[in-house]
Amino acid sequence: MKGKRLSKDFTSGNIWRQLLFFSLPFMASNAMQVLYSTIDMIIVGEYVGTAGLSAVSQSSQVINFAVMVCLGFSNAGQVLVAQALGAKKHKEMSDIIGTLFCFVVLLSVALSAVILFGSTWILNAINIPPESEEMAMEYLIICGAGLIFTAGYNMVSAVLRGMGDAKRPFLFIGIASVVNLVLDILFTGIWGWGVAGAAWATIIGQAVSFLFSLVFLYHNRKAFGFEFHRKSFSLNKRYAGMITALGTPMAIQSGFINVSMLFVNAMINEVGVVASATFGVGIRIDDIVNKICMGIQYAAMPMISQNMGANRPDRAKKVVYSAWVYSGVLTVLFIVLYVVLGKQLFMLFSNDVQVHEMSGTFISAILWMFPAFAIMRGSGAFVQGIGNARFSMILALLDGVILRIGLSYLLGIVCNLGFYGFVLGYGLAPYGFAIPSLIYFLSGVWKKQQTLAEKI
Repeated sequence: MKGKRLSKDFTSGNIWRQLLFFSLPFMASNAMQVLYSTIDMIIVGEYVGTAGLSAVSQSSQVINFAVMVCLGFSNAGQVLVAQALGAKKHKEMSDIIGTLFCFVVLLSVALSAVILFGSTWILNAINIPPESEEMAMEYLIICGAGLIFTAGYNMVSAVLRGMGDAKRPFLFIGIASVVNLVLDILFTGIWGWGVAGAAWATIIGQAVSFLFSLVFLYHNRKAFGFEFHRKSFSLNKRYAGMITALGTPMAIQSGFINVSMLFVNAMINEVGVVASATFGVGIRIDDIVNKICMGIQYAAMPMISQNMGANRPDRAKKVVYSAWVYSGVLTVLFIVLYVVLGKQLFMLFSNDVQVHEMSGTFISAILWMFPAFAIMRGSGAFVQGIGNARFSMILALLDGVILRIGLSYLLGIVCNLGFYGFVLGYGLAPYGFAIPSLIYFLSGVWKKQQTLAEKI
């Protein structure tokens, strides 16, 4: 059977054990992925200073928006691949993979063009501090031009996740992290290229990772279940439509959360460069924590998709319960870490005493977000894993636009809580996704929905 060696069947076996061991490589992969930007921040903070930190944190939010839009459609492809695999539709799975490749490449090229031609307008829109503007422009242009490599890696990883393979994505991102670390030290630290050096290190690392993944998959194409012929890379209208329908709300959820972060950043930038740098560092630390926990959600989604495709909703529900337990344990551990060592974590990124002093305000506000993310690891994975595009769209708009921007404005400006209010509003917004998705799962209304596998 094609794909036998690179795919894994989650429609039978011990769910607790499967989710645990399937999650671990994703946690490590996500930690490695965050390591890209973390290394940039640490080295830039050491060699460039607070203005450089602000530049990287603000520009990377723009890049992250584009990456997360591409990732939304890649995750849609992952759900389709997993449900096709669960339903034993291997020919259809190959067609889905070919369509996804073309779709994401074209999308990443289009987003790169928007970033490159609109870079000045973008930086003006987010009120980048004057001290950071030139450096932010360099970082934005370099990383924007290399978006195809970042999107390509995430696309390949999403397909492998859908097939139940967690080890190869970890291998690919590990290669990128090593390359990025070496080049960061060389470009920014030794050669003194500043923020531009960090950008080049990131893009080259991601390019190496993407190209290595393509070579690996080509040499293992029979096990992968996809022939790398020219005709294999074509847009199947049917599957392109399904990827668009399912991926649009996922892209909105991911992308608009980053858009909302840009709005929050713009409000915080009005406070000053110290507040901007503190928020940038804080979000980076928070990103590490959340991305590690997100490994559980990444593992749960294909497990849920496969079981729904195989008409095993009972097992899909057990995956959600398992995800809640594991994410709950991790959430408690990270809250303790934040409370005990929060200031020391900020000191890793910046030597600015003012940033250290403001870190306590950030931590006290952001901790409110952790329980919401613990809930989302299970119920959020379920909503996405079964492919409920309409409900995902509603939750995405509620979390990523209405609450994240609205609460930050309300608490920071209307209630005059300043920096604390901006961060608190940002941290409370995920409950707009967590609570409705929890109710949706527990109510059982999803049982009336036709599975995607029946449509493939």
